Amino acid sequence: MMSFRAQGPGLALFLLLVASRMNALKPYIDLLSTYLRPQRNRMTALAVLLAATIGLQLLIPQILRSFIDSAIGVTGTHLFGLPLATLALVFIGAALLQQVTSVTATYVSENVAWTATNRLRADLAAHCLNLDMPFHNTHTPGDMIERVDGDVSALANFFSQFVIKLGANAVLLIAVVALMLREDARVGAVLLGFVIVAIAVLVSLRKITVPLWRAERDAFSEYWGFIEERINGTEDIRSLGAERYTLHRLDTLYNRAFRAIMRSSFGGNAAVNTTFLLFTFGMASSLAAGAYLLTQGALSLGAVYLVFHYANLMQQPINEITRELEGVQQAAASIGRIRELTALNPLVKEAAPSAPPPGADHALSVQFDNVSFSYGETLTLSGISLSVAPGQVLGLLGRTGSGKSTMARLLFRLYDVSGGAIRVDGVDIRQLKFDDLRSRVGMVTQEVQLFHASLRDNLTFFDREISDERILRVIDELGLRGWFDAQPHGLDTELQAGGSGLSAGEAQLLAFARVFLRNQRVVVLDEATSRLDLASEKLIERAVDRLLAGHERTLIIIAHRLSTVQRADAILILEDGRIAEHGARAALAADPRSRFSQLLRTGAHSELLES
Repeated sequence: MMSFRAQGPGLALFLLLVASRMNALKPYIDLLSTYLRPQRNRMTALAVLLAATIGLQLLIPQILRSFIDSAIGVTGTHLFGLPLATLALVFIGAALLQQVTSVTATYVSENVAWTATNRLRADLAAHCLNLDMPFHNTHTPGDMIERVDGDVSALANFFSQFVIKLGANAVLLIAVVALMLREDARVGAVLLGFVIVAIAVLVSLRKITVPLWRAERDAFSEYWGFIEERINGTEDIRSLGAERYTLHRLDTLYNRAFRAIMRSSFGGNAAVNTTFLLFTFGMASSLAAGAYLLTQGALSLGAVYLVFHYANLMQQPINEITRELEGVQQAAASIGRIRELTALNPLVKEAAPSAPPPGADHALSVQFDNVSFSYGETLTLSGISLSVAPGQVLGLLGRTGSGKSTMARLLFRLYDVSGGAIRVDGVDIRQLKFDDLRSRVGMVTQEVQLFHASLRDNLTFFDREISDERILRVIDELGLRGWFDAQPHGLDTELQAGGSGLSAGEAQLLAFARVFLRNQRVVVLDEATSRLDLASEKLIERAVDRLLAGHERTLIIIAHRLSTVQRADAILILEDGRIAEHGARAALAADPRSRFSQLLRTGAHSELLES
């Protein structure tokens, strides 16, 4: 007979409630109730399927017992008094029904588990996106992937396998022992003792083998981490002649991993062999007990078969229970990491809007009113006050670390000011919804983020409301028609993550296209041309001309080259987080005592930035 194999979280809440103390189980219960409650109908259907599967597994041996006894003429054991031919048909029907219910339960349970965990993944991803920049600055993308996907995948296995396998197989074991005690107290007592001894032995073996498996995973984790790191650094390794050291270190790590896998394989094989011997002894004991009771007339031949079958049926549940107990620690660790992540709250919070959003069809003013900001205890900006009129262009200059990019991040509310206020069109940005603010303020940086997706999705950021006709108009405006016509599939052309295959100038122009498509009215150019050659910079300058046409946008240029700010109406120079100079560009250029005038005479702005 097929052993119970249905997987899923159908009985999870009940089994967890009766398994241990409520306080210890609260994290499990909270997750289960949160992500399984919306699937009540599926879980009800799953509970029915699981009950049917267990019932059929217990019923089928009873049918065979009746068939055997009926065939040899033993009276009083016929199931419902059915004749032999009918028993055969009932057996076939029950066996087929058991397979159907098992497969259906597996499908439903996996569907429930993955629906729940995919919702959990989405919630965690959204939570991470809403956390502040300090969080993202201290957590690598690999760590985030491991938390959002790795931990949740481990939890999915817990939901869909551990809980239900433990619970259902425990129910099956209890039912088998109860039926055997009802059939014959002596046989039932033997099977009950065997179950207790088997579980105790297998749990002890798992305690020995689990550390060996963990050591193996740790060794291979270090091994693959070393390979990834060295592949990424191939150019440096070859240029510095470190090939021999790298190969020697690789050989050392592989030998360590090999020894770890040998130890874990030996421990695993020892556990498997012990399990095989244990159940061989159990089967032999059940046969011996059945044969003895048969000779004594206490059991019929059909009943002896029933004992043997139920003893064999217990092997899979016991194996599953002991195997899945290993998942408890991993699930607990994953839940702990998930709870740790969800307990983090963003410092920059979206308050209920208390002011109408600025208009979206005209240039907007920007004001910094005595703004100060610090990263932790380090003061980055102090007493910044300035006003950029609608349609004006501000050139923002300063050394590296003077606070230029910090001002842009504050304008986007990636951070909140420590003191003072920032206003867009006279409205404090803390009174605006994030969407209202960021649909009106855009940024083009020197590092353009491109996704492994279609050209259309890279331009629209997956906004399906932007029509292809509008995208093509923007492409023409930015002078990208020649490049676009060379793409093999037009807007459906797949771009590679990171923009491989695009020049730096083309990637920057795509970033400008995003601003045009979203029609943002305040645009920050954060050293957008610092890494471009002169030809590409001319294309960007043309895009900036289109951006400023008709004075429909306010522009803040964080500049790397003096040529970039020649179009600016005003210049602001930062030094150590404070305003060193601020005024009209033409007036500062004409004043020989101004810093900007000195930069123009010496052409030393690049040195200013790098010093």
